[in-house]
Amino acid sequence: MKTENVSRTVLACGVGAVLAATALLYVPELVGRTPPPAPGPVERAADAANAGAQAALPDLAALIADREKWLRAHPGDEASWAVLGAAYTERGLRRADAADLPRAESALRRSLAVRPAGRGNLDAQLGMAALANARGDWKSAKEWGEQVRRANPKRWSAYPVLIDAYNGLGDYKAAQKATETLAELHSGAVVSARSAQAYRDRGWREDAGAAALDAVALARTPTEKAAALSRLGDLAWERGEPAEALAQYGTALGLVRDHGPSLAGRARAFAALGRTAEAVRDWRAALERLPLPEYFVEAGELYEALDRDAEAQALYERARTGGWPGAEAVLGLLEAEHGDPAEAVKRLRAEWARGHRSVRVADALGWALHRAGESEEALEYAKRATDEGLRSALFAYHRGEIERALGTSGPARRHLAEALRTNPHFSPLLAPRAKEALAVLGDPPDVLPPDVRREPAKPTKPAAVA
Repeated sequence: MKTENVSRTVLACGVGAVLAATALLYVPELVGRTPPPAPGPVERAADAANAGAQAALPDLAALIADREKWLRAHPGDEASWAVLGAAYTERGLRRADAADLPRAESALRRSLAVRPAGRGNLDAQLGMAALANARGDWKSAKEWGEQVRRANPKRWSAYPVLIDAYNGLGDYKAAQKATETLAELHSGAVVSARSAQAYRDRGWREDAGAAALDAVALARTPTEKAAALSRLGDLAWERGEPAEALAQYGTALGLVRDHGPSLAGRARAFAALGRTAEAVRDWRAALERLPLPEYFVEAGELYEALDRDAEAQALYERARTGGWPGAEAVLGLLEAEHGDPAEAVKRLRAEWARGHRSVRVADALGWALHRAGESEEALEYAKRATDEGLRSALFAYHRGEIERALGTSGPARRHLAEALRTNPHFSPLLAPRAKEALAVLGDPPDVLPPDVRREPAKPTKPAAVA
């Protein structure tokens, strides 16, 4: 199962925008001192954040330690509390460690206690928006982000968090508009990365690739460049080009040896190329480095395809019990495919009722309904997922199987073929099933079905000769 989780999208687009939301006013305590010949880790982290880029994880840890020490002596510094909260959020996302998120909330609320939102504490409000995104609470993220936008419409760092919130809610028009505004207010790799995401979500693959290449060219640090290269790898993978994806991920890992998204991407590419031993090795490394629930599910499905069922079930259980927030679509698909479909429907209906109506949730809910025996209702959600613009092999496969269950062979054949045309390796478990389903459906009939068949016109009698 190839999941389309928002947390992975946020990682791919550069989590540095999370910290940039609050770091714009932060300058390390250098007043009165001679600047060092080269910036240290704290300064590098702040510099990356101010550009909306990812800081290296050791630099991010140094920034956190620096602000923690400073705040023990200066607890009334609301700006530093906001920076610390945003840094905790970014570290939590980058390491898939939910334990950092309560720390982030505590720091951000301390900032708001010193200087409330009503007195213009925009830094902490944006930090709260980024934290809500990290928790998958898109509605709260939107509310916090829009408060900042109303107060200061030209603050560029508000727009990346708004883009993530709108995408999570399924408001793609608002996300596109926010992306355009970001491009008007700012430049650099962060803007190109967000543009690539927007083009991808609309199905404009060539434009997405061009923008992703721009992000690589504009990246200023190895960490930022690795994230941009990983994004290029993701786009190549989604086009069904595993060899190209493998090259991009390999280059990224040459810059950042333990880059989690690139390790996971390389594992997918190796599996698609039949190099399963290397795929298993990279999945193990990816899960150690970045234990996201969607990675456990993807790795589990590779094990299942290799008839290593006990190991697969162990990975599925780790996904269920990992405790990472904002993963309802992933966990719903896991239950629908490998657990209790009725429980998946219940879980995903609740997510839909919360207003979280992204294509990812629509696809997951549709698939869960189908697996629970409600294929007619499922089709409406599957249509919503596939008609929005994103070209997803998984979404097309789900829709095709739902249509096949409903006896509509023509649409089923079309969408199953589309899934394999989009990416013939989209899942080590489901792609072979798509091929089998197409074989069962067979070739289209030579005779058109009655609903599109036109009866031949009846011959008219010649007019009588006068």
